[in-house]
Amino acid sequence: MTLKLAVIGAGRMGKLHARVLSEMPEVELVGIADVKEALAASVAAERGCRCFTNAADLVEEADAAVIAVPTVSHMAVARPFVAAGKGVLIEKPLADDLHSAQELIALAKRTRAVIQVGHAERYNPAVIAMAKYAIKPKFIESHRISPYTFRSVDVGVVLDMMIHDIDIVLMLAGCDRVTRVEAVAVNVIGETEDIANARVTFANGCVANITASRLAIKSERKMRVFSEEAYLSVDYQANTGMVVRKSKNLDLIQMALKVGVDNLRDLAQKIAYTNLVKIEQLVVDETTEPLRRQAEAFVASLRSGTPPAVSAEDGFAAMRLAKMITDAAKRHQWDGVPDGRVGMSLLQDE
Repeated sequence: MTLKLAVIGAGRMGKLHARVLSEMPEVELVGIADVKEALAASVAAERGCRCFTNAADLVEEADAAVIAVPTVSHMAVARPFVAAGKGVLIEKPLADDLHSAQELIALAKRTRAVIQVGHAERYNPAVIAMAKYAIKPKFIESHRISPYTFRSVDVGVVLDMMIHDIDIVLMLAGCDRVTRVEAVAVNVIGETEDIANARVTFANGCVANITASRLAIKSERKMRVFSEEAYLSVDYQANTGMVVRKSKNLDLIQMALKVGVDNLRDLAQKIAYTNLVKIEQLVVDETTEPLRRQAEAFVASLRSGTPPAVSAEDGFAAMRLAKMITDAAKRHQWDGVPDGRVGMSLLQDE
């Protein structure tokens, strides 16, 4: 059965979603909605569907919708669809505040509407390849930096960019209970933070150091994962990665340490480090783009009624940690003393 889907928002992400959905044989793209009529009309003409200026007009027309409007409008646009029992794929972050997100989740439970959150990085080929190793990390380090794009200016860099890595960190850590958050953030362009760093400690002992900036000279999206089993490095942008694991040679050295071999130093000098570990390149499948994988997961959930890979609860967990990070940044003592400047320094009086 063909599913009738609509895209709400004809900006950059809305255009991408419209293209992907229009290419799926099991989907009929029935409409594009945007408050800017000319923009909606342009995308609709390109994809061979109708254009609308009022998203609510598509509730009866569509079986489900992709919400790609500014974050502050997510809840207002998504609510009529969810109230009607229609599924929604909402671009990340789920909402701009936790209370609204909770209300939408509660409404979806009553109407049995599917909510998927657009954390498309979950469908990045490098992330999929990394997840196959199922390692238990003790330390995670991520960097996501880029030049200023003039998009998503309604939210700070934590909800705009860092949220991607927050979601991946939560997935890898296997724990959503946080025991400690330390953070620092700086606003340069506007009132919200443009650069942020957070150190997050989970109840299971895993620690994550997460950095995001939208004021860098170049783009970089990398993550490193350390565990007792392996060290894993991923470059999201290049879709490449590496896994370093212990080899049998390292086991022999450890056995030698236990029995107290006198010439251990000589033995170590004869064995190259690369012979002590197994170095593997991640096998990355680039045949399907992340947005297509995400759309396929959404369609599968709509058909089965089961929670998608990135559920509303996952999106809420990422939002909750994002808020903990921004709250911690607001408490940061810039001068290192209780009566000094607190929060994002550029907003404080000198």
